[in-house]
Amino acid sequence: MGLILLLLPLFGILLFAAASKKIILDIISALILLSMLAIGVVLTGDVINSGSIMYAFLGGFFYMDSVSAIFLDIVLLICFLCGIYSIGYLNEELKHKRIETSKVKTYYILLNSFVFTMILVLTARNMGIMWIAIEATTLASAFLVGFYNSKRAIEAAWKYVIICSVGIAVALLGIIFLHLSYAGVSGLKGIQLDWTSLYQNAKALDSSILKLAFIFILIGFGTKAGLAPMHTWLPDAHSQAPSPISAMLSGVLLNSAMYAIIRTVSILNKNLGNSEYSGRLLIIIGLLSMAAAAIFIITQKDYKRLLAYSSIEHMGIISLSIGMFTPASIFAALLHTINHSLTKSMLFLSSGSVLLKYDTRQISRIRGVLKTLPVSGTAMLLGLFAIAGTPPFSVFTSEFYVIAAAFGAKKYLVGILVMLFLALVFAGIAFTMLRMFYPGEKSSRVSKGEPNIIIPSVIMTLLVIIAVTGLFIPGDVKQLINTAQRIITGG
Repeated sequence: MGLILLLLPLFGILLFAAASKKIILDIISALILLSMLAIGVVLTGDVINSGSIMYAFLGGFFYMDSVSAIFLDIVLLICFLCGIYSIGYLNEELKHKRIETSKVKTYYILLNSFVFTMILVLTARNMGIMWIAIEATTLASAFLVGFYNSKRAIEAAWKYVIICSVGIAVALLGIIFLHLSYAGVSGLKGIQLDWTSLYQNAKALDSSILKLAFIFILIGFGTKAGLAPMHTWLPDAHSQAPSPISAMLSGVLLNSAMYAIIRTVSILNKNLGNSEYSGRLLIIIGLLSMAAAAIFIITQKDYKRLLAYSSIEHMGIISLSIGMFTPASIFAALLHTINHSLTKSMLFLSSGSVLLKYDTRQISRIRGVLKTLPVSGTAMLLGLFAIAGTPPFSVFTSEFYVIAAAFGAKKYLVGILVMLFLALVFAGIAFTMLRMFYPGEKSSRVSKGEPNIIIPSVIMTLLVIIAVTGLFIPGDVKQLINTAQRIITGG
């Protein structure tokens, strides 16, 4: 089953290369992504029942436990919904002659390549292969960032490639030091960067070298995760990419890099016997990310860039919550990972509907969104309140857990700063974005109604999910998170 999951997107690429009509490309994309989602659900069920699964093919590098299952399910669900959304989105782009038919094939080939690389990140047992896969996500998604071939899109793509490649090179040094931490230890020479073996034998690793490895891995993969001050590529890339790709970049790509950091943190903390070293760094970077996002959100004039800065804020929340490294904070971090991914994906998809209708990213040039786009506009308005942390939406629930975990761990200053930055972000979003929904002369010049039925259907699906999960966490999801928390903390 695991091999099929890895091969499906590659098989899809071959089918896309052979097809020519858009309807055929759309059907292939929907079937491939739906099949991967179904396999992911089956594999997750196996993980819930057995604790972990590993397949013997290719040296047994395919591995899943509750941690990887959470991140993988996010990838497969959001990629499926973005794939369905893309059908309607590309129809509108073709209708308005912003792209040619030949670009649709390119789009789907790159999309499946992107999905393949993220699946590989989350199922690889070897830290070296994980590093290769994270670098591959950059190469696959860079062409999607520059998809429109405009000056700004190409500039954003190059900036993305250069900054993230530098970050990945730094992470490679961390992987090398990780290898050196066990290379001189008798009995550990055969584990070959297998992170499960590294975790099991963490006490035997060289602590000083392991600390150095963590710094490089945090800086390197933190660049890809969009943590400040290594975040500078993110606003440009997210704002210039097609809206479904923006949703995937924010909703799943950032998580893939954070996943690698989480695996390293669990090894380091088990080696040291405490979380003081890693926790201090993660909390500082997390608070810095929240502060930077709060400042930039207030000054934004482009709504997609504003949503991108919001992603930096939420990755900061996840980082500091992991840094506290208590059972409650790890549970909160994993829950917030899920909630942020779903909410931010919905917002980027909603912004795509606005972009299709108004043909501008400038907030000052948009008015009357609720009247012009009754479904997508309403979802976007609610989504802004949701991402800002208002009840009853899911982000409020996980942010409450993060703050409660901070006070429960007696990190009062951290809890107070988190609340302060959340308040600033809420004020910034309200001050900057809500004017788009006011009626005005600009709205009378735009035709009213949704672009097509597919786009609002996907958006409303995500809105229902984040509304329901704000009030109720499904039992299987809670079980996965609890098990993942115990794996990370060694409980």
